[in-house]
Amino acid sequence: MNTARAGTLRQDPAPPQVAQEDPWAAAAPLVRTAQSGDAMALNDLLSLLTPYVSRLCRPIALNNSADAVQEALIAVFQGLPRLQDPRALYAWVRTITVREAVRVARRAERETPVCEFDDIAWPRSPELAVDVRDVLRRMSTEHRAVLVLRELEGLDERSASEILNISSGTMKSRLHRARHSFRKAWPR
Repeated sequence: MNTARAGTLRQDPAPPQVAQEDPWAAAAPLVRTAQSGDAMALNDLLSLLTPYVSRLCRPIALNNSADAVQEALIAVFQGLPRLQDPRALYAWVRTITVREAVRVARRAERETPVCEFDDIAWPRSPELAVDVRDVLRRMSTEHRAVLVLRELEGLDERSASEILNISSGTMKSRLHRARHSFRKAWPR
């Protein structure tokens, strides 16, 4: 299917059935087109990545999440020409995003309340979401980062430690302390 944009015709990045089967692979043609300098492809890639980057930044950078999202997206697009395997886009973006969110959160002078988590489904009630936000707000940036990678992203300890650029032992220790802190602060 051809799409007309700014007076030029170009192919859509992937047919709908491919996007449903493997969304990561469906982004690969868009990455290649963006790497070749297509401004519209860069815009489409930004639209595709922004919700994902935002979802990762909110629980880590808290009220500074907008800054973290912006910093992460800048880093992604500056590094995009060096991305060799477009199918690795989301893992690569996740690594950059978490590191930027931690950096921005550390840079903040004081902890601030958690932003809204509109894109996370809270299975029980709005009260549960408020309680989770309150507990996260009281945790350190490092503990929020390990919980996001393990509990929201579902990564194993080794992958999470690589993203945070810490040893496996440090990751296990932080995860243990983060879970203990969360349970201790949990009001129920």
